[in-house]
Amino acid sequence: MKTVSTTNAPAAIGPYAQGIVVNNMFYSSGQIPLTASGELVEGDIEVQTHQVFENLKAVLAAAGSSLSQVVKTTVFMKDMNDFAIMNEVYASHFGEHKPARSAVEVARLPKDVKVEIEVIALVK
Repeated sequence: MKTVSTTNAPAAIGPYAQGIVVNNMFYSSGQIPLTASGELVEGDIEVQTHQVFENLKAVLAAAGSSLSQVVKTTVFMKDMNDFAIMNEVYASHFGEHKPARSAVEVARLPKDVKVEIEVIALVK
């Protein structure tokens, strides 16, 4: 088991790793719209989802993977009414690649953000 850590994504804000690699599979912790320096990105679901993907790309790269290697995502949203906009941003980052996905509305997310996404990916 290998712990993944990068300064190109926000540091963990609790007792967990940004991600873990086990048997050529990468498991990310949920990424929220914080910058690499830890500043909250204010704005609507579109802006926040783009930042989440920048963080996901950074932790995937640190693990030796990429969005094209993602096999499963889980999307946590504060308001399912934002699903269509989140889905457009999501699709723009994955392109033709379509990993399995779950998407759920939750009562509250860390720092009261609008979206959090975690991924499972193959490691090259």
